[in-house]
Amino acid sequence: MKSTKNWSVLLGAAFLMATSAVGPGFLTQTTVFTQKLGASFGFVILVSIVLDIVVQLNVWRVIAVSEKRAQEIANLVLPGLGVFISILIVLGGFAFNIGNVGGAGLGFQVLLGLAPETGAIVAALMSIVIFLVREAGKMMDRFAQVMGLLMILLIIYVAAVSAPPLGEAAVKTVLPDQLDLMAIITLVGGTVGGYITFAGGHRLLDAGVRGEAALPSVNASAVSGIGIASVIRVFLFLATLGVVSKGLLLDEANPPASVFQLAAGAVGYKLFGLVMLAAAVTSIVGSAYTSVSFLKSFHPRIAQNEKWFIIGFIAISTIIFVLIGKPVHLLILAGSLNGLILPITLATILVAAYKTKIIGSYRHPVWLAVFGAIAVLMMAYMGGYTLVQQLPQLFE
Repeated sequence: MKSTKNWSVLLGAAFLMATSAVGPGFLTQTTVFTQKLGASFGFVILVSIVLDIVVQLNVWRVIAVSEKRAQEIANLVLPGLGVFISILIVLGGFAFNIGNVGGAGLGFQVLLGLAPETGAIVAALMSIVIFLVREAGKMMDRFAQVMGLLMILLIIYVAAVSAPPLGEAAVKTVLPDQLDLMAIITLVGGTVGGYITFAGGHRLLDAGVRGEAALPSVNASAVSGIGIASVIRVFLFLATLGVVSKGLLLDEANPPASVFQLAAGAVGYKLFGLVMLAAAVTSIVGSAYTSVSFLKSFHPRIAQNEKWFIIGFIAISTIIFVLIGKPVHLLILAGSLNGLILPITLATILVAAYKTKIIGSYRHPVWLAVFGAIAVLMMAYMGGYTLVQQLPQLFE
């Protein structure tokens, strides 16, 4: 019975991480890059999967062994660093949650014809209900699993209907015509950037999966999370490739919706609404849960009233969307912050991995540290580039 419970927790953490990653931005990102790079985007996905796994294994292993949340680890590396990281992650998670709420509103608009603002309120209420039940952790795990499986099945169907050139995709995944470094870095940031890096790791910690003895389970859960997100990414890539390889043009205003519509007609468009809704609501849940987990160690009352802070986080995000609409400037700044969060947090984790006061006698694999350092450098470059390019837009 205990092994079944542990497996449920591990799978729940994996799906929480994956569905946190698969939000409105993930869907748009994948379709846009496929339209730009064609079958060669397969190589970008392959490289990003390897980097995603490296990032998750580094972070989740150190969290499990230290038995501390990321902000607590950061404070032990450098006093005050945990507070700084927490502020970055909570601000980034909050801003992106407004986008997630908007994505959910769009999903309801496509499905039922509701106004986006009305749909956003309904989606927020759905998310809040999860945290009102007595065993919110189990409810969150199960919800992430069901919605994740639903997204996978729907996207596989659309990929099959679009009839992509599988042979070309397989060849170009190994031997691409063109290499787009920015696409790789963008995918890594979108899959394991910001709060997403810690969604599953903190969930495992809260569920009692910790200590060096738990590392095999932690490894399995981390790799599974990337695997689930990657399956969704790959089939969405194939669905888009099937559409663009026929010479059909995607709607710039909503690229993923046009993929579903061009591949499967009116039914496909409704399926997009369902996928967008599932992606957005699971991202709302993951963003709120993980962002508040960074505040829990600051004051006992936050930990004691965690669910109410999570509900408040969701409610405020929704109110801002309904009153103001999509706050472009806030999202621009959040994108810049998110690009900087991953190199800062991953570098902190790598330093912590070699401090005995944090990890005790645990010996962190050298190969993980080396590849982790490469990911830090790549993401630092992208974060700096994004900040320089986008920050001036805040003052236009």
